[in-house]
Amino acid sequence: MPETPEDLEFLLSHLNQIAQPKRGDLLQGTVIAADSSGLVVDLGLKRDGIVPRADLDKLPPEEASFQVNDEIAVLVVDPLDADGNLVVSIAQARESEDWIRARKLMEDQAIIEATPNGYNRGGLVVPFGRLRAFVPASHLSDLPRGLDDQQRAAHLNAMVGRKMPFRVIEVDPKRRRLVFSERKAIRQWRQDQKARVIETLKEGEIRKGVVTSLREFGAFVDIGGADGLIHISELSWERVEDPADVLQVGQEVETLVIRLDRRANRIGLSLKRLQTNPWEKAADDLAPGSEFEGVVSRHTNAGAFVRLPVGLEGLVRPADEGAALPAPGEKVRVRITLFDPAHERLDLDLVREEDEPQMERARAGDLYDEGR
Repeated sequence: MPETPEDLEFLLSHLNQIAQPKRGDLLQGTVIAADSSGLVVDLGLKRDGIVPRADLDKLPPEEASFQVNDEIAVLVVDPLDADGNLVVSIAQARESEDWIRARKLMEDQAIIEATPNGYNRGGLVVPFGRLRAFVPASHLSDLPRGLDDQQRAAHLNAMVGRKMPFRVIEVDPKRRRLVFSERKAIRQWRQDQKARVIETLKEGEIRKGVVTSLREFGAFVDIGGADGLIHISELSWERVEDPADVLQVGQEVETLVIRLDRRANRIGLSLKRLQTNPWEKAADDLAPGSEFEGVVSRHTNAGAFVRLPVGLEGLVRPADEGAALPAPGEKVRVRITLFDPAHERLDLDLVREEDEPQMERARAGDLYDEGR
């Protein structure tokens, strides 16, 4: 069926709408003329784009030279100026490309390296292409707290010119706000490094490491680029109240890998499992009915714990509710009522001195002397 004049008019009108660029559009074109007044760029539209000389002057000298047939990206500044020109900008297009690149880096959570070239009271200034990124002081990993203004300025100034890792955490072209974080970059790098190390580990292998920090619940040990946790219960076969009683930061230790959680990126380590298990060692000596002299080590809601010469603690429960128990540090005579090495459980009863058989008294005294 032949097209009517109305159809042709509609198609031409629709094509004209498609060919009309809008302010802010990023377009690709080819330089078709270059002179002292600027550039003329073929954009594949009905009209060519005009790049004013003032826009070229915003570019670094080494980037401001263009030849005919050069392919360039431009940003529409004015679709139709007073002279009927389509005004475009190379400088703003390149800035726009930097914004696009920054957003992609943020979405990918990529780590980049950059060098700060300035600072202010709030943090560091970092060049990013044709943009300037800001790193708030709260996103710097080694800025000490409690500094006065002069000390803070000196510390920030010392970071200028030093290559550092960053992650892009905010991209807002309208407000011209680009924010980096060094703290998040380092945290992510450590997690990535930890994941790589975990892939090389196997449960049951022994790894040397260095204690990096102590917490109430245990100690963190760097075993070659990744921190593993020695839980407080894995520091020693003896009860540990404070990890600092066993380890100190910077100490080199040999650890056993006991748990690997690749999904959660966690490594569980142990010190005590590389030591002789006192529960197994004492199996032949701690038969039910045996008697020993020990020392009360502590009280709990369940009763009093007594440390025996073999290095283990057993629990003495009160005979009656509210009955008094010997005080911590007091020497007592106890009889074994239950020894369960698999569950590390040792139950004891107090023995009255006047009821103790002479032979058992001598035997227990000899064993106590040998165990010292």
